[in-house]
Amino acid sequence: MSKVHTLRAVARSIVGKKNAVLREGGQVPGVIYGRGTENRMVSVAEVPLGKVFTAAGESSLVDLVVEGSQPLKVLIHDIQRDPLTNNITHVDLYQVNMAEKLTTEVLLVFQGEAKAVKELGGVLVKAIDHLRVSCLPQDLVHEIVVDLSVLEKFNDAIHVRDVVVPSGLTVVSHLDDMVASVQEPRAEEEVKVEEATPAADVSAVEVEKRGKKEEATDEGKTGAEAQAKEKKEK
Repeated sequence: MSKVHTLRAVARSIVGKKNAVLREGGQVPGVIYGRGTENRMVSVAEVPLGKVFTAAGESSLVDLVVEGSQPLKVLIHDIQRDPLTNNITHVDLYQVNMAEKLTTEVLLVFQGEAKAVKELGGVLVKAIDHLRVSCLPQDLVHEIVVDLSVLEKFNDAIHVRDVVVPSGLTVVSHLDDMVASVQEPRAEEEVKVEEATPAADVSAVEVEKRGKKEEATDEGKTGAEAQAKEKKEK
C-alpha cells in the first residue's frame, strides 16, 4: 500500500510582490487548480513542503488539507526555486479527479548490474530517467524499476517497450525510445592514435598566410611602379 503524504495549507489573499512577506516568514505561495475547479490561492510552510516533495515527487498523490477542510487529492505539479538560495518560491498543486485518468511522468529507478559493464568493461548509457504514463490517480506509483541485469553484451539495449510497468498504468512514451544501453569501450589503440596525431601547426599557417600577403603586396607595388614608368616614358 502506498504511503499517504499529507500537507497543510492556508488560504492566501495577497499577490504579486507582497508575497515576499510570506516567503520571509517561511511560507510558500501556491495555487490549487484542476479541471472543473476554480483556482484557489494558498500558502504552504516551506519545510514540510520540501519534505513531502522529496518523498512524493510529482507522481504521488498528496492529501492537501486547507484550513481544516476535507483533504483534497493533489499532485505537486511544479516547484519554483530561487536560483541563488535554492529556496522554494512557488508551488503549483493540481487537484485530481479520482474518477478520471491523468497523464504524468514517473521516475525510473535503475537496479541490478549489467554484465556487459561488470565483466566486459562496457559503458552504461542512460537515455531517459522518466516514463510518461496514463492511469487513474489511485494507480499512480512513485517510481518504476528498470532491471539492468538483462544487458549482457555490448550494444544490448532496453527500450520503453521492455520496461515492466505496474498494473493500471498505460505507457504513453514512444515504445521504441531507448531507455538504457551498453556501449563498447574505446580501444586503447584508438586513444593512443588520437593522442599521437599532431595538432595543426598554427604558426606555420600564419607564416604561410603572411608570405602570401607580402607577395600580393609586392606584386601590387611592382604593378604600380610599372604603370608610373610607362606614363613617364610617354
